[in-house]
Amino acid sequence: MNRSILIGTILIVLGFFLNISAKATSIHANSKRIVIKVKKGKSLPQFSGVQKIKHFFGENYVAYTNGDESLIDLYLDHENVKTAYFDTYADSEKLPRPTDVEKVAPQFNKSRATLFNDPKISRLWAFDSASEYGMGVTRAYEEFGFSTGAPVIVAVVDTGVDYNHEDLKDVMWINEDEIPGNGIDDDGNGYIDDIHGINTLERDSSGEATSDIMDKHSHGTHVSGTIAAKQNNGKGIAGVASNVRIMGLRTVPSRGDETDVDVAESFLYAARNGARIINCSFGKSHNEGGDLVKETIDHIAKVYNVLVVTSAGNSSKDIDRYLTYPASFDSEGMIVIASSTKYGRFSYFSNYGVQNVDLSSPGSSIYSTTPGNRYGNMSGTSMAAPNASGVAAEVLSRNPSLAAVELKKLLMDNVVKNSSMDGDILTGGIINLNSVLQAL
Repeated sequence: MNRSILIGTILIVLGFFLNISAKATSIHANSKRIVIKVKKGKSLPQFSGVQKIKHFFGENYVAYTNGDESLIDLYLDHENVKTAYFDTYADSEKLPRPTDVEKVAPQFNKSRATLFNDPKISRLWAFDSASEYGMGVTRAYEEFGFSTGAPVIVAVVDTGVDYNHEDLKDVMWINEDEIPGNGIDDDGNGYIDDIHGINTLERDSSGEATSDIMDKHSHGTHVSGTIAAKQNNGKGIAGVASNVRIMGLRTVPSRGDETDVDVAESFLYAARNGARIINCSFGKSHNEGGDLVKETIDHIAKVYNVLVVTSAGNSSKDIDRYLTYPASFDSEGMIVIASSTKYGRFSYFSNYGVQNVDLSSPGSSIYSTTPGNRYGNMSGTSMAAPNASGVAAEVLSRNPSLAAVELKKLLMDNVVKNSSMDGDILTGGIINLNSVLQAL
């Protein structure tokens, strides 16, 4: 088939499968980035027009080119190459925005108010016990106390993080081997001034990710607060995890899809710099045709013991049939989260799937941090995933020797069963911190 016809056909098919609720306008192929997988034991061929090659791991490479579209043909026709495709993305507006909930009367919980001095703690219904369809967070801290071990690094791959927020600035991961602002890659990890993480959306003249992770949306800051907002600092809210550091990866654009290359690079950066949990509150209903992201998830689970926590998506669909990525990838290193309400049911928007969705977590009306020392309410599986990530991080802080697959099994084996979810997700239940800590 003619290459232009082939690419056009692929883009039409990808457009058909895009989530309509995301209001996608078009799909673009980035001809300046080619994702390549060579055959086992073979070397990567070299071609004129390729400006830079980045080896991710194993047989996986990314070629940064001058934009010459004919290069894809050269790679595809070469005997050493197994797969090659342009990095692609779709234009869309799909991320939830915070809403004002100051007029909503918070539910008073005596135990929560006793354990935490954070003034907005009463808004966190996800901390409630299993009988109230929460995650048993308050009860867990009552029974087991707060973690005092080494902090667990959670990487938030999202729109960035407001690292100056009053409830987040003290829980941000700091790259101690990097001197801020000197324009030098002090630690030799390939990135300059990466104090809190990296920004794959804005690259320098050499094509490397930059270091400004400041959130220009609100989504990533909200996710980060749910996981790790500083507990008992007399401000705002409390995160689920008591002993955690947030690494920021600005990888998800405010409009449009994240790309395979950016996601894989962020995952590898996080794993190589000490993260044990990666929260992915994003997804798209098309896959470019390669396995770069899936193989990266498998790789970091096996080599670095990293568990990827990802949202199931917000299309009210069975993602066993209507695939979404990365949630529909089959990987032991990833756990997929549906969204539940304070009434113990799936959120109306939540995707489900008895094969591809592992468990549920509170995701409706979740109150958390937003940029500029503010707070707000958001709903989505984007909010359910960080609640689960917070539970995972708290468990890991108490038993850091757990492998990623062991941690995943522990979370899944100790859900609180819910008859309304049986047959729709793999475990048929809601994640529960107290239950998991009892099982440790």
